[in-house]
Amino acid sequence: MSNFTKHKDDHVPLAPQISNTGNTPAFFSCWDIHSYYGESYIVQGVSFDIREGEIVALLGRNGAGKTSTLRSIARASSPQVKHGEIWLDHQPMHNMKSYQAAQHGVALVQEDRCIIGGLTVEENIKLAQIEEPVGWSLERIYEHFPRLGERRDQIGVTLSGGEQQMLAVARALARDIKLLLLDEPYEGLAPVIVHEIEKILDSIKKCNYSA
Repeated sequence: MSNFTKHKDDHVPLAPQISNTGNTPAFFSCWDIHSYYGESYIVQGVSFDIREGEIVALLGRNGAGKTSTLRSIARASSPQVKHGEIWLDHQPMHNMKSYQAAQHGVALVQEDRCIIGGLTVEENIKLAQIEEPVGWSLERIYEHFPRLGERRDQIGVTLSGGEQQMLAVARALARDIKLLLLDEPYEGLAPVIVHEIEKILDSIKKCNYSA
């Protein structure tokens, strides 16, 4: 059972628990999560499973709660998850803070990418590796992201939108992660860049990352 307290005024309907499908047990699961921004009830009974190495997309119109669901999973300070359970690699995450979820292997690449101004491409990546656990090496990152290798000494915020998206994903992979969350990864990008990022995500999938 969840350790969250259900407030009497929340009137939260319970969603049916989703059972695993296929032959492989779920690597990640969220069960009946309900999240709020203050009094605004945003995420309403979301449940789904992801198996190791699987890519899953959340679809919906603007304002449907896709970003809020990802932020809930990543244990961001907002929205506040008031009900439900979140599990990754057999460990409960629903009582974790965001830094604890990150240490457990969750990486959220936000829509605005959060590239650090004044730092080069390589410095942005290295900054993610200051503390353990470290993920991909610089050599491996540049092998999968050759554009970043070519621009390693360029200030990160001066990259094109597509290149900044690649840098944000590469910076996430510089950590030792288990679950990669991408918020609007193709927003505003040219089709050729979208195709390039899709190829990168497919290569990441083959490394048994879940996204």
